[in-house]
Amino acid sequence: MTVTVRDVEAESRFEARVDDVLAGFAEYIRSDRLVVYPHTVVEPAFEGRGIGGTLARAALEDARERGLAVLATCPFIKGWMLRHPEYTELAYENRSRVND
Repeated sequence: MTVTVRDVEAESRFEARVDDVLAGFAEYIRSDRLVVYPHTVVEPAFEGRGIGGTLARAALEDARERGLAVLATCPFIKGWMLRHPEYTELAYENRSRVND
């Protein structure tokens, strides 16, 4: 099984395809300093085949290449980052100094 991941900017998501069949996607909201990953979907027929991890790695590598901090609100992407410490430096940190 060959998985191909590509950034579909018009849809604001990374798509994973197997033999040109959509197997899953990871949505994003991207600015010039931050990318938010709110939702990831793997189609039921492709679950348990590593599609989600392939999407997570591609999305995080893209953020790294662009020099973007990552705010993973998607539980899957967040959990994947925690299990792969080589990506923890990408995690967004609130640097606000505002106090009440």
